[in-house]
Amino acid sequence: MKEERVWRGHVVVVPYPSQGHINPLLQFAKRLASKGVQATVATTHYTVNTIYAPNVSVEAISDGYDEGGHGHASDTGAYLKAFKTFGSKTLSQLIRKFETSDSPVTCVVYDSFLPWALDVAIQHGVYGAAFFTNSATVSSLLYRIHHGLLTLPVKVEDMPLCIPGLHKLGYPDLPSFLKAPDSYPAYLAMTLSQYSNLHQAHWILGNTFDDLELQFPAAEGECEVWKGTMIGPMIPSAYLDGRIEDDRGYGASLWKPLDHKCKKWLELKPAGSVVYVSFGSMVVLTPKQMEEIAWGLRGSDYHFLWVVKESEHGKLPEGFIEATEEKGLVVTWCQQLELLAHEAIGCFVTHCGWNSTLEALCLGVPMVGVPKFADQFTNAKFIEDVWGVGVRAKEEDNNGTVRREELQFCLREVMDGERSQEMKKNAAKWKELAKNAVSEGGSSDNNINEFVAQVCTGNKEEKYMNGGLIN
Repeated sequence: MKEERVWRGHVVVVPYPSQGHINPLLQFAKRLASKGVQATVATTHYTVNTIYAPNVSVEAISDGYDEGGHGHASDTGAYLKAFKTFGSKTLSQLIRKFETSDSPVTCVVYDSFLPWALDVAIQHGVYGAAFFTNSATVSSLLYRIHHGLLTLPVKVEDMPLCIPGLHKLGYPDLPSFLKAPDSYPAYLAMTLSQYSNLHQAHWILGNTFDDLELQFPAAEGECEVWKGTMIGPMIPSAYLDGRIEDDRGYGASLWKPLDHKCKKWLELKPAGSVVYVSFGSMVVLTPKQMEEIAWGLRGSDYHFLWVVKESEHGKLPEGFIEATEEKGLVVTWCQQLELLAHEAIGCFVTHCGWNSTLEALCLGVPMVGVPKFADQFTNAKFIEDVWGVGVRAKEEDNNGTVRREELQFCLREVMDGERSQEMKKNAAKWKELAKNAVSEGGSSDNNINEFVAQVCTGNKEEKYMNGGLIN
């Protein structure tokens, strides 16, 4: 007879409703459930049916656009305003719903893009924990802007940017909204709003791990950076420690994967021979950028598997798919973790989003960085210069176009160039360190255990501030 699970504490997890934010927060909910905490994911009506994970409950809250999600909002600003209004009300109702049950809510873990969720938690007298979905380095930069320690726009003549405790950054390494804040006003406002009430949070959690980003300790008294409790990497357990049963996928998908087609094609390819190309769910390439990547892949003579969203197919050069059918496969979507874990994959051409970067690091896959937006430029810097697991492709102009010759050069460097063996060795090292972090007794596992211990006491007088900001 199966032993009945005894829950200790109840955490409601509130992600921003996009794939790149749902995935890590849902994975954290699964980690908590595996440690005996009751976990409930509160997500929008539009995304609620896309989420499933054993031992994790899913409840709907409203963003004001229940039928179509943020795609039906006039702009990001309007969406965030509506989500705050409707989300605050419905999250509060959800917490009240559990108050009379056997498992009242003891903590709200909220996506840092949604600071109003902390206000709701405080109103109900429960813990509030901010969950940051980008790197500690980028969080540190945003922290400095919010507190007036860094003036926008950052100028070339002020480079390099040297912040105690952080790796030195050049102008090309900065997030795009630091260089041109007027180009991304809504996004910049959203990222800075993460800090509006952060001093009231009981925890600050980061989807990263100590070994990955605590390599440059500052002298005592000099550290001016974001300091959160690092609990990552939040990717399914099967690819790391294996302690969560049958945990091979995130359990959330806003798209239908084409697993069988990808797997069948990969099985016929030699180990380490395939270039996997994906720019994530949000990046939109220009026709020129698509053309250069397409002919760069063809000219490289490597096998390639390229994920091209259905909306982007019209930008592929005429005749490209037919001309490359013996070497390449173009699909609209695939299960990225399974692809990266496949022995046929030798290189990942990526936009360097934080989730994709972490996944490649955890699975030991070298990268060619082609960053396009936001924090992707900073992540690309670390991929090449700090972690030594790949190269960053150089852009031809200010339009962000990587020419075909440059892409081919980068692919050769990573796949079989002079430095390829060193990159593969470094990739294997980071894979092992990531596994160690979440395994029993690892830095992230210990941090999660401390979080769980505090959440389960329900004693809000003992406010736990292992994570926080140094002012």
